[in-house]
Amino acid sequence: MSVEDLVHFCAPARLIMGAGARTRLPALLQRLGYQRGLIVTDRFFTLSTPWVEELVSGARAHGVTLTVYDGGAPDPTTTLCDDATAALHARGDLPLDHVIALGGGSNIDLAKALCLTLPAGAPVRTFIGRIDSATPVLPLIAMPTTAGTGSEATPGAILVDPDNATKVAVMDNRLRPAVALIDPEFTYTCPPRVTADAGIDALTHAVESYLTMDAAQFERGDDPDPGYSGRNALTMLFARESIRLCARHLRRSHATDGSAAMRDARTGMSHASVYAALSYGSAGLNAVHGIAYAVAGLTHLSHGTTNAVMLPYVLDALRDVRRDELLTIARLFDVDDVDADAAIERLPAVLRELIGALGVPITLAACGIEEGDLDTLTRDALAVTRLAKAFPVPDVDARYARIVRNAWAGRLSFDDARAAPQRRVA
Repeated sequence: MSVEDLVHFCAPARLIMGAGARTRLPALLQRLGYQRGLIVTDRFFTLSTPWVEELVSGARAHGVTLTVYDGGAPDPTTTLCDDATAALHARGDLPLDHVIALGGGSNIDLAKALCLTLPAGAPVRTFIGRIDSATPVLPLIAMPTTAGTGSEATPGAILVDPDNATKVAVMDNRLRPAVALIDPEFTYTCPPRVTADAGIDALTHAVESYLTMDAAQFERGDDPDPGYSGRNALTMLFARESIRLCARHLRRSHATDGSAAMRDARTGMSHASVYAALSYGSAGLNAVHGIAYAVAGLTHLSHGTTNAVMLPYVLDALRDVRRDELLTIARLFDVDDVDADAAIERLPAVLRELIGALGVPITLAACGIEEGDLDTLTRDALAVTRLAKAFPVPDVDARYARIVRNAWAGRLSFDDARAAPQRRVA
């Protein structure tokens, strides 16, 4: 990488982080001149937490009216978005001057889509692909309650198209939140499974964007304002810090004892998630996510789980093209082999052990995928062309096929290297 590479970096207009930071939002809404907004969340947050009512009443005290839509759901569909748009128009809650998302990545994605559909009531499919510059987009305030998805800093919303069960994206840099408010206290009561899935998602975002294609080689077409544009020195700074925090806090964040150590770990992962998002939100991703999408299509496992199972095997396949970066990651994870090549070879096995310790499957076979499905899985993964094109290797198709087969068998180069002396002795 050269320091002369093009840097195209986009981020939220305001980033606010800190325990209890949510209490500062009502005054900020007033300061920004907002008068009427919508909270997009789900029934868990309206029925089981005080956060929605606290925000509504706090905003009211500052002269801002907030209404609530709590129909959010995991993996929101295009149908859900269109139904919500119609319901909100029928309720007479419009016009709005901002939208607030409270919840995990699914609620934030739905809120982003509604920022596009609510002004004119248009169906969300209208906005798949390039979005016209004249399209009005409502400002978004994102308040993530998990530490992993990074949607609070990215330009896109992912929705499921129920007609063919595939994921579609609406993408525009104007969908990056006007305010990303990160309150780690939201994550303190997350159950272990949610915490692990989200944390591995953050680690994957950081590692994948740290290793992705350089900005100088990234295909942007003729887009003067691309959502993703390859890694550069700035994105790599954020990725490296995120990886450091994940190495320190991810395993401990899995605890649920309410101790100071647990809160410290979950705070660390909240920061790691944001830094990872500031990296991948401009640099983009590649093979881990590309293959994980295909795995999810076959298994319907969570996004964090499908990323996790692929991560070690993708890293193993990058040892010849990302040696220095992999050594940096290995050292951040305290891999202390004196020989650099040995440390790089050990890194995927260390991450595989961490993933298994968090209760996540470490092979595609353990995910329920049959060997006969592997060719189809590889083809489906390669069909996610925007991610395949960003994989920084000269032989993308062949490496995808090898990664998938190794991930099914649970085979890493480190395993082969360990087995070789035993075969010689035998």
